[in-house]
Amino acid sequence: MLLAVASFSTAVMAQEETTPVLKDGFVMNSFWSNWFVEANASYTAFYSNEEKSLGYAKSPLEHFRRSYGLSFAIGKRFTPVLGLRTKLSGFWGKSVIGKYSNHGVSGYGDARLDVMQTPGDEYCNGIKYFNLQEQFMVNLSNLFCGYNEARVWNVTPYAGLGVVRNCSYNTWELGISAGIQNSWRLNDKFKLNLDLNYNICGDDFEGEGNVWGGHNQKNHDHWFTAEVGLTYSLGKANWDPVPDVDAIKQLSQAQLDALNAQLADANAEIERLRNQPAPEPVETIVTQSVKDFITTPISVFFNLNKTEIAVLKDLVNVKALAKFAIENDRSILVTGYADSATGTPEHNMWLSDKRAERVKNELINMGVKPEKITTAHFGGVEILTPIDFNRRATVQITEE
Repeated sequence: MLLAVASFSTAVMAQEETTPVLKDGFVMNSFWSNWFVEANASYTAFYSNEEKSLGYAKSPLEHFRRSYGLSFAIGKRFTPVLGLRTKLSGFWGKSVIGKYSNHGVSGYGDARLDVMQTPGDEYCNGIKYFNLQEQFMVNLSNLFCGYNEARVWNVTPYAGLGVVRNCSYNTWELGISAGIQNSWRLNDKFKLNLDLNYNICGDDFEGEGNVWGGHNQKNHDHWFTAEVGLTYSLGKANWDPVPDVDAIKQLSQAQLDALNAQLADANAEIERLRNQPAPEPVETIVTQSVKDFITTPISVFFNLNKTEIAVLKDLVNVKALAKFAIENDRSILVTGYADSATGTPEHNMWLSDKRAERVKNELINMGVKPEKITTAHFGGVEILTPIDFNRRATVQITEE
């Protein structure tokens, strides 16, 4: 629980930063993103404290050891590497006190020994139990190989602490768990997982006290489990890379510099012509300068394969253009693009269309009438260099 609180605090503080990014170069998601649930079927082999020195076969396939059960978990990934989950497992187990254990019998000592080893009671050692653990998880695949949302196989070791209850004997013990989870990506929401784990708890888990030399052996009850099941991601499951803000700023600044240069030249020319007696050329030049200004495309940039605007500051220039269009009853053209270096042509056509629609919605929110906005999309292109700059939509006043 302390790990959960600490991770939540880190997430909140990171979100308050101007550029909330992780050290490995990914944008920090909100606290409500990257949750998951798991459901598994399990095979468990139990090893009792009380059986020590009795010489029973140690194979996990022995009938008096093996049991089938279930496990359920809910958790959250705080970064591509670190996660936390709460896991409930068990339900059906085995109490390996003896091969011929009958838990309907009470009592201790030699009398119990005789009853327990009566033929016909063989394998009557089933119990009901549950194991509740809080487990800290580390994705080694993302840690050493870098995050890749399309990676098929991920390896995630974990360790946890919790409580174990034997419902058949009404006992509680502190439990410790450790294991490794292998997961295979099926799609954006589902993963197939194989979980191998080891659990250990206090030696009173089976409720036998000192029978069979339990406490004198200085050992613990423990079990090995193999689980197979599915993981389902809730809400946003992926991590977005940090956009190349410097490159985007450079391109945006270059556009602003070009516009400022045009305005400066136009103002200088206007001032010069004002000192001349002929007014018509002045009006012509002013009209042409304004026309050049308002028809110059303004770019809004996007991240790879995304329809969310990467830098909201791009909308400042769009807002100024929208204001001009509203005041002068002018129409606006929004054109969407994708880069030609990634994705199929069909996907890039869809992506560029969605980017244009996204910017159109922003213009509507700024007060522009929908009928005054026209959209177009051209799929993957390589108009700009580097190729990343083509992940954009342009906004401009249409000529009337």
